[in-house]
Amino acid sequence: MSDNPIDIQLKTLPQSPGVYQFLNEEDSIIYVGKAKNLKKRVSSYFNKKHDYGKTRVMVKKIIKVKHIVVATETDALLLENNLIKKYQPRYNVLLKDDKSYPWICIKKERFPRVFQTRNLIKDGSEYFGPYTSGRTVHTLLDLIRGLYPLRNCNYDLAPDKIKAGKYKVCLEYHLGNCKGACEGYETEAEYSENIKAIREIVKGNFKESLIRFKEQMRTLAANMEYEEAQKIKEKIDVLQNYQAKSTIVNPKISNVDVFSIISDESAAYVNFLQLSFGSIIRSHTMELKKKLQESDKQLLELAITEIRQRFQSNSKEIYVPIKVKAGDEIKVTVPKLGDKKRILDLSERNAKYYRLEQLKQIKIVDPDRHVNRIMAQMKADLRLQNEPRHIECFDNSNIQGTNPVAACVVFKDGKPSKKDYRHFNIKTVEGPDDYSSMEEVVYRRYKRLLNEEQDLPQLIIIDGGKGQLSSALKSLEKLDLRGKIAIIGIAKRLEELYYPDDPIPLYLDKKSETLKIIQQLRNEAHRFGIEHHRNKRSKSALNTELETIPGIGEKTVVELLKHFKSAQRVSYAKIDELEEVIGISKAQKIYSYYHKN
Repeated sequence: MSDNPIDIQLKTLPQSPGVYQFLNEEDSIIYVGKAKNLKKRVSSYFNKKHDYGKTRVMVKKIIKVKHIVVATETDALLLENNLIKKYQPRYNVLLKDDKSYPWICIKKERFPRVFQTRNLIKDGSEYFGPYTSGRTVHTLLDLIRGLYPLRNCNYDLAPDKIKAGKYKVCLEYHLGNCKGACEGYETEAEYSENIKAIREIVKGNFKESLIRFKEQMRTLAANMEYEEAQKIKEKIDVLQNYQAKSTIVNPKISNVDVFSIISDESAAYVNFLQLSFGSIIRSHTMELKKKLQESDKQLLELAITEIRQRFQSNSKEIYVPIKVKAGDEIKVTVPKLGDKKRILDLSERNAKYYRLEQLKQIKIVDPDRHVNRIMAQMKADLRLQNEPRHIECFDNSNIQGTNPVAACVVFKDGKPSKKDYRHFNIKTVEGPDDYSSMEEVVYRRYKRLLNEEQDLPQLIIIDGGKGQLSSALKSLEKLDLRGKIAIIGIAKRLEELYYPDDPIPLYLDKKSETLKIIQQLRNEAHRFGIEHHRNKRSKSALNTELETIPGIGEKTVVELLKHFKSAQRVSYAKIDELEEVIGISKAQKIYSYYHKN
């Protein structure tokens, strides 16, 4: 390395945990990263050849490197997260510092009010949240107000003002929604007990409220106050019903955060579930746009730090699908079975559904972006040099060795282009020979495209294993197209993909979009081929008996079928009906053939 400013900086970097910042010639931060060993990590950007184009472009733009040394990896994680949010560097995964989520506030005042807010004021009030859904907040507040009478006025309920009779009870008191603290009808101690119970409900702990209500109900029933006891019972039912809807796991699992990740070529989706006393009290999915082919581990660590900060989580344990660094005092669990694994699976399912929803929306709002993403995904999954915008798939059909035919279906931008579908009747092959039939069809297809100077596909898919693929390759070699068009074979049994000159097949994830498109192509080619084969056999079966009648040729058969619509109707026709169509001589032959007995 020459002694340019970057090289000198690399030589002097410490081998400590920290955060590094890459700056361009405008002195703008273009990337922020964390490292266990600053010297090793930063040097790796300049010492190796990068396969990913964006990384190469970024490295070329780096003029200066800044770094901040920290005590631990956890500190590096937190600092990296904060710097990304502050500077929003071009080559980093974007983290939106969203402050618009709703919270539940227990106001710091005598006889505290409980309400929803989006503004956090540092006045000693308690804030619970943020909640990702306003509906969740409304449901919780409705539950709380149904269980506990609370004031919703904003009076200053100082003892001297209440004593002086400054306030009068309002309609809420007469409706039974408030106990009239403003006129001294409710003590502060009694109100505080309700607030204490509300605090636990918001945290997801219903146990204390249930115990308290059950004791009240028993006392009222013992005193023969059945009407009041019934009202308390209704509250117990409401609380138990709400708890039943939210409880999904072992109630012993409490104060735990669950994170899962689903990713594709361009983005990752991290789902967060917060558990308290076996209930999910919060669910949120974050989308992270990939910039430099970040690994799932990197993205998950970044998301965990951001989400825990955003939702002010202090859980001491997290469940994750892979081992990650989350903090010195946080226990990281990778569940393999049981209740913990079921919760992780639920979180993953949430991430998948969220991803599907986003993709459906993109498909509607921005179809070009959807197509571009799928094409990029297929190019990466199938290890192609070009995006497969034009794909052709071949399939042979020769049921019981009769009427051998083949089909070619065409997909453009991941969708069927039915006007480009083609049928082939096998001409040069005798009997059921799939390999020779495939060789003939592929040769005929691309010989014609070359002669007519039409566009060639970027990818050919052969429905079959190594044998059919080898046959198709022979035809491409004859036409000097081998190596110019990517070609793969898909075997039916295990959906394995075969490449030329590679004995080891490729297995794609069964749920991948790439495999689904290949399966769709294969199924469409099979359907199209079978349809043609069926038509050919039907025509053959109809014509066979008529053509065997001595003195009756193909032209006569066509005339008869046009008029009578089927061979069966010809067999039932009277002599004079036949004469009208084909004349006396031929009518006699057909009538005699069908009525000889």
